[in-house]
Amino acid sequence: MLDSGGMPSSHSATVSALAVAIGLHEGTGSSAFAIAVVLSCIVMYDASGIRLHAGRQAELLNQIVCELPPEHPLSNIRPLRDSLGHTPLQVVAGGLLGCAIALLMRNPI
Repeated sequence: MLDSGGMPSSHSATVSALAVAIGLHEGTGSSAFAIAVVLSCIVMYDASGIRLHAGRQAELLNQIVCELPPEHPLSNIRPLRDSLGHTPLQVVAGGLLGCAIALLMRNPI
């Protein structure tokens, strides 16, 4: 929940559970449901698009810095975090997990 990357996407699970729970409680015609769906779309797009590509760029930059000669001023910098985003599969898995949790919380087994 507090870290980036991994399977499934906990951020996607959280926002999809929120949207489904609001939809079940207030109905899909409510303004709160619409806001939750828009928020979910933004979070999932960010996780699988922007953050994933930023992580891939960080990975390449870390490789470049590792290949610098020891006397270069940037050779001693701390590596960038490269586990920032999620693959589309991780986002979908998180979204499905969130939907399932919201449904189970409404009708516990």
